[in-house]
Amino acid sequence: MTSSSAPRVNSLALLILPSALLFALFFFLPIGLMAVMSVLTGNPVVMPNVALTARHYARMGDDGYYLEVIWTTIRIGLWTTLAALVIGYPLAHWMARIKSRTGHALLLMAVLAPMLTGIVVRTFAWMTLLSDKGVINQILASLGLVTRPLQLMYNETGIIIGLVHIYVPFMVLTLTGVIGRIDERLEQAAENLGASPWRAFLEVTLPLSLPGILAGSLLVFALAISAYVTPILLGGFQVMTLPILIYQQISANFNVGFAAALGMVLLIISLSLVIAYNHVLGLVSGQRELQ
Repeated sequence: MTSSSAPRVNSLALLILPSALLFALFFFLPIGLMAVMSVLTGNPVVMPNVALTARHYARMGDDGYYLEVIWTTIRIGLWTTLAALVIGYPLAHWMARIKSRTGHALLLMAVLAPMLTGIVVRTFAWMTLLSDKGVINQILASLGLVTRPLQLMYNETGIIIGLVHIYVPFMVLTLTGVIGRIDERLEQAAENLGASPWRAFLEVTLPLSLPGILAGSLLVFALAISAYVTPILLGGFQVMTLPILIYQQISANFNVGFAAALGMVLLIISLSLVIAYNHVLGLVSGQRELQ
């Protein structure tokens, strides 16, 4: 290494150092503390004698209630991700292919506008729509389509509807960037060779947009399983998810160790999804190279 490159490396290290310290302070330190608390018998700050234990994790494995909560959280995340993908993909494709700049700007504003309102406000708005005496049930009753109000709240359906509305913009924005980078001439070439527009989409656009589908799905799933406000307001504590259970263990039972173990399980689920995503993306890239 030359003498002139060494100062450049040192300067780069000095620039990165503040970000690295902040990242370690606000990311690794909280996760490390949570991991330590999940395997201790008590809080070492207020209890002098604490020991290592695996009872918090054993409690989750032995009690079917906690396994059901974990599965409910994953199930809500999967349905939310699937619904956001089905709704978001056509909109993202439209935004990526529209020629008019004004049209693109209007679509972008339509996608971003809900994000300018807080999650609590949007969730309360859904409560006015989905409740027994809400707008939807009132309209259905006035049309004579239902004699009793549909149960649209305080169940998984209401939670999924609220989460889909909140997280569809994340799916759309992720997919728009990926679809926009796909060369339209590839679809035109497929159609010139005799493929119908639908077949050209299925065999050209859809496979090339798979990285965006996977990235958007990963983002929406991770946000959905860690959502807290919407499941409480639209589920009314009748649908228990991991974030709600963690809150209860800390605020009501003061069981920090068990709450930390639940948090670690939530983190492991997210990390497992990231690893699976990278694996699938590697397979997709490999297949593309083979083609």
